[in-house]
Amino acid sequence: MSLTVKVAGRTDIGCVRQNNEDNFGYDTRYGIYVVCDGMGGQAAGEVASKMGVDTMLTYFRESADGHAPQVGPRFEGVSERASMLGSAIQLANGAIYQAAQAKQGQRGMGSTIVSVLVEDDFYSVGNAGDSRIYLIRNGQIEQITNDHSLVMEQVRRGLITREEAAASEMQNIIIRALGPEESVQPDLDDRQAWPGDVLVLCSDGLTRHVSDENICQIVTGVAALSLACDELIEAARDGGGHDNITCLLLKFEEQTWWERIKSRLCPGGGSPKWQNSI
Repeated sequence: MSLTVKVAGRTDIGCVRQNNEDNFGYDTRYGIYVVCDGMGGQAAGEVASKMGVDTMLTYFRESADGHAPQVGPRFEGVSERASMLGSAIQLANGAIYQAAQAKQGQRGMGSTIVSVLVEDDFYSVGNAGDSRIYLIRNGQIEQITNDHSLVMEQVRRGLITREEAAASEMQNIIIRALGPEESVQPDLDDRQAWPGDVLVLCSDGLTRHVSDENICQIVTGVAALSLACDELIEAARDGGGHDNITCLLLKFEEQTWWERIKSRLCPGGGSPKWQNSI
């Protein structure tokens, strides 16, 4: 079985913030998809999230030419594909950390990250922070990343409930992200895709206002991924829109006969399709 990926994404400033510190990007030629949510005073969050996305995309473009470096030790217990994703995240962390140290106005800036690297019918996920990746399969939704936040760490330890975490004033305390420290340990995982699977990469501006069940209903209730993005954004705005809102949707579909022929004739995947949004 050979699958292809359809993709759509959208970011929105929300109803309260004066600027958008979210950023997303993808390059279908190399199967890399990224969402970053910036943190920091003034415009530093925008800088950090853009650096995170740009560094990730550049890493995999250069890796196709054999120029991408291995950053830090190889990650154990995961595929070579996931280890490359981890190296790219480490590289993005270092770039943001160094930029923050070099400029007074950017001290303390950082960014969450969720990322997916697709290869044939398999994909790897990597994350740091409280942005999330969901898998929607057969009408069911599953969060496949862990939030690296203080309240969710308390939930995992059984100290508070999820309901208490959702109401906590400490929701915005992130315990792992790109930039604040010289190195970061991302969570990495490998998965196999099925036809019809949808991955939802999103910032917490979506998940704080739209429940998992509603995300699933919206995504499965429309045929076009772009329309699903629009409806997710509107649902978050209707819920208050207190933060920037970003969603990037990937759908795995069986290749048509023409796509199979094209992939043999053009192994690189044709023209590049990627974008950054802030």
